[in-house]
Amino acid sequence: MSKPLTDHEKRKQISVRGIAGLGDVAEVKKSFNRHLHFTLVKDRNVATPRDYYFALAHTVRDHLVGRWIRTQQYYYEKDPKRIHYLSLEFYMGRTLQNTMINLGLQNACDEAIYQLGLDLEELEEIEEDAGLGNGGLGRLAACFLDSMASLGLAAYGYGIRYEFGIFNQKITNGWQVEEADDWLRYGNPWEKARPEYMLPVHFYGRVEHADEGPKWVDTQVVLAMPYDTPVPGYKNNTVNTMRLWSAKAPNDFNLQEFNVGDYIQAVLDRNLAENISRVLYPNDNFFEGKELRLKQEYFVVAATLQDIIRRFKSSKFGCRDPVRTSFEAFPEKVAIQLNDTHPALAIPELMRILVDIERLDWEKAWEITTKTCAYTNHTVLPEALERWPIHMFETLLPRHLQIIYEINQQHLDRVAALYPGDSDRLCRMSLIEEGNPKRINMAHLCVVGSHAVNGVARIHSDIVKTTVFKDFCDIEPEKFQNKTNGITPRRWLLLCNPGLADIIAEKIGEEFLTDLFQLRKLLDFVNDAQFIRDVANVKQENKLKFAAYLESEYKVKINPESIFDIQVKRIHEYKRQLLNCLHVITLYNRIKKDPNKKFVPRTVMIGGKAAPGYHMAKMIIKLFTSVGEVVNHDPVVGDRLKVIFLENYRVSLAEKVIPAADLSEQISTAGTEASGTGNMKFMLNGALTIGTMDGANVEMAEEAGEENLFIFGMRVEDVEAMDKKGYNAREYYERLPELKQVMDQISAGFFSPKEPELFKDIVNMLMNHDRFKVFADYEAYISCQEKVNELYRNPKEWTKKVIRNIAASGKFSSDRTITEYAREIWGVEPSDVKIPPPNEPRE
Repeated sequence: MSKPLTDHEKRKQISVRGIAGLGDVAEVKKSFNRHLHFTLVKDRNVATPRDYYFALAHTVRDHLVGRWIRTQQYYYEKDPKRIHYLSLEFYMGRTLQNTMINLGLQNACDEAIYQLGLDLEELEEIEEDAGLGNGGLGRLAACFLDSMASLGLAAYGYGIRYEFGIFNQKITNGWQVEEADDWLRYGNPWEKARPEYMLPVHFYGRVEHADEGPKWVDTQVVLAMPYDTPVPGYKNNTVNTMRLWSAKAPNDFNLQEFNVGDYIQAVLDRNLAENISRVLYPNDNFFEGKELRLKQEYFVVAATLQDIIRRFKSSKFGCRDPVRTSFEAFPEKVAIQLNDTHPALAIPELMRILVDIERLDWEKAWEITTKTCAYTNHTVLPEALERWPIHMFETLLPRHLQIIYEINQQHLDRVAALYPGDSDRLCRMSLIEEGNPKRINMAHLCVVGSHAVNGVARIHSDIVKTTVFKDFCDIEPEKFQNKTNGITPRRWLLLCNPGLADIIAEKIGEEFLTDLFQLRKLLDFVNDAQFIRDVANVKQENKLKFAAYLESEYKVKINPESIFDIQVKRIHEYKRQLLNCLHVITLYNRIKKDPNKKFVPRTVMIGGKAAPGYHMAKMIIKLFTSVGEVVNHDPVVGDRLKVIFLENYRVSLAEKVIPAADLSEQISTAGTEASGTGNMKFMLNGALTIGTMDGANVEMAEEAGEENLFIFGMRVEDVEAMDKKGYNAREYYERLPELKQVMDQISAGFFSPKEPELFKDIVNMLMNHDRFKVFADYEAYISCQEKVNELYRNPKEWTKKVIRNIAASGKFSSDRTITEYAREIWGVEPSDVKIPPPNEPRE
């Protein structure tokens, strides 16, 4: 097999990234050298690779800053409605390459760096991932920021600047071990501290009732320091802002202790305040009711709303003094999107500001609040829904508790008027859940306090309307919408798979990068022999490159001709990595039983992090790595089956693995995955999907034709029927000999000979209390995998299906998603206005 081309060699023959002008190259070199010598290495004689990375990052950043300033000036002058996307997670990954692409600088930088005797790819690898998210929810926020800028919307992302993002995952003896992600250790060239916009956030204290209204007094103050990161649109000179807040103790923090002489302790106690932005909670789809987490949620909301209101009051004609005194126009100028319930406190906080500080009457304040806020629901799993104990609110946010009680009272009065005597309904719909302890249901708060509520795939939005929020939907059906998730094609095609982007551009031009529906034109080439060959060659290149990466990282040699069968996502019972694992063992047993039979070779890769406190998820990783130990060292198996756990799965690893995948595993129990976005990335990059009819898989099958995916297993209605009837795992175990053999092997310690009992918790869960019904789909999954093998034996037919999938992936661009949010929730229109670049005079 020929050695894969390096990205540099590929870029030499590139079309999509634009031809680098010689002037650009000279300019980049000059700027790079200036940064290297004057800002970085002035007091040292020798530069390190990290110095080179920083010099390049600063060079690229110089091109951003002028556009950034100009964009913000443009917004001040035009005073458009501004969109504020509130999220406790922004999973950005790396910034350098994405910025070069969006500014059209990639080729100039590549050529300049090459002429300087350096390798761009090596410099890109030095950058730390900004891992300020757990998975889907945080990565969605990152794709949305890219699309909002590319669509010319005046948008801001607001979140927390966690000092430590999602942990780094090490695999030691097959077990996950967590390490702190000190991503800021070497500094972050992409952010700008804005101390002039620092704001106070209050906690604790008590409420005083004065004549002029309630007052929240005797609070503890923490300061919120903003750090701004530019978010460039794709080649439109728009640069929006992501503002992340960092917690700082005020200088007089606890210094009253100083009076009794304990100055040292008082200074050390500053950490208590600053802990708020220290670390991202590493839970995905699981609610952990810790006070520090509630502090984080209020911290981001309180700082953000002050910022939004300051900008609203002063943004007329670019002045900095407050000129707007009436809040009448607030909803016409401000949209707040709540990414899940984590920023739900925006609702009572906005009410507090309007009623207590701006002195509006309650009805007016409530009207403004509901017209401004909108809520995206991301999950129907009960353990993921946020329900905060009342006593925690009482201590931490006493005024907000009163406001929530008042919101609830008025809400229940309204329900009672519509359904007299229906006390069950009142109980179900209350924002306050009775029990020990009493709790606040944050999802109910979001639904009541927003003008729009959306799910993130059609099937999920339907479930939201018919089950989770059915009572609310009965009263206000017009409030509920669907916005199927999407991904940005800039990062998830152009950046990570330049070879594929190129051959597409050769056939249909480059417009697909801003209008992904253009990919439909590829249907004209489904039978074009040359195009089929090109698509297959790009995939093979990507596989060779990834195989070389695996060999260097994991010292394992894999067969590049094998099916690259990949499941990368958070480890969770509902995502059913266990079903994948059972298939692997079944394949292993088949090879052992009939070693001379011809098998289609497979490399099965699973990657993803388990929440540190999630015992079952950690056991699943251990089982998979233990199976890999046995399979990979069995000489009878050879290179027909390899099992690899991809350590420390993150955005930058996704960019390598997704373009190399043949088969994408999307196998959650129907009705549990809200949408999924990994499924879309694989589809766009030419992998075929094996999956259940769940989340966005349903719409993917609709777009591409079900016959072009490998769909198997129960549908939502089958799962519901089984819930009514009762799921009995043992009956599958008794009926299916291959399944029985697999379970008996796990049970007897075949994969853990030194600790035969090691996997007893997994066995017990699968046999006796599996909420996600793995066995019920086992038979259908195995036979579907046989269809995969059969098609893979016919490379031409396989590639035709790949082309049909790529051609059908247009719907899954986050540009389409954001256009729908803009028109149907925020009431704004995307704009294709190109702000003039900094080197051109403004009108």
